[in-house]
Amino acid sequence: MAAPALVALAHGSRDPRSAATIKSLVAEVKGMRPDLRVETAFLDLAKPSFDTVVDRLVKAGFDEIVVVPLLLTEAYHAKVDVPEVIASAMARHEGLKIQASRILGMEAAFLEVLDVRLRDALKAARVRELDALVLAAAGSSDPLANQSVARIARTWAARHRLPVTAAFASATPPATGEAVRALRAEGKRHIAVASFFLAPGRLPDRAGELALEAGAVAVSDPLGAHPAVARAILARYAVGAVELVPV
Repeated sequence: MAAPALVALAHGSRDPRSAATIKSLVAEVKGMRPDLRVETAFLDLAKPSFDTVVDRLVKAGFDEIVVVPLLLTEAYHAKVDVPEVIASAMARHEGLKIQASRILGMEAAFLEVLDVRLRDALKAARVRELDALVLAAAGSSDPLANQSVARIARTWAARHRLPVTAAFASATPPATGEAVRALRAEGKRHIAVASFFLAPGRLPDRAGELALEAGAVAVSDPLGAHPAVARAILARYAVGAVELVPV
């Protein structure tokens, strides 16, 4: 019996860099598990859509699918959009079983990736000294989602023994520029910003622009196609595949 297909489901963006990065990340996953059928799909603003991918898999003979939402916080898209598209797909295909895994979330392992991206940014900016950090994330109207960002920021602060402020690109303060200015008001002068986004796009770009305008010395790239992120996708898939097994 074939293993369930894996659909890596991203939100989607009009920015072509975003889809390209997601597809590169999924290529990492495929490289680690060439035995699996692995597909990329998007909720909105990019192709292929989830419905298109599900139809393709059903046509290929798959009757079990594990969906791994490529989302970093448990906000609206995770709570509403993902369940809705899965319910719709199962209603269209009798006998099809689709199991959603947990979202990627803000894994402590991703801090290793943040460090790699930040070191690259610091090297490019020729910065050798830091006295504060800002962790920039998307932001949500859901306070629990924002609290998860604050928690990972505290973990990162302990890791580097530096003050870390969580900042947000939308929906809730502080914005990255505000966070940088607040740290500068405390006397910090060498402040770098880490982009806790999965892929490039309008929000990470704006967060970076505001930070640099406020005096940040460097802004990292998003997590992107890194093996640690690919391994997290496969870990979510493994749990979802077990949950499809009849009790």
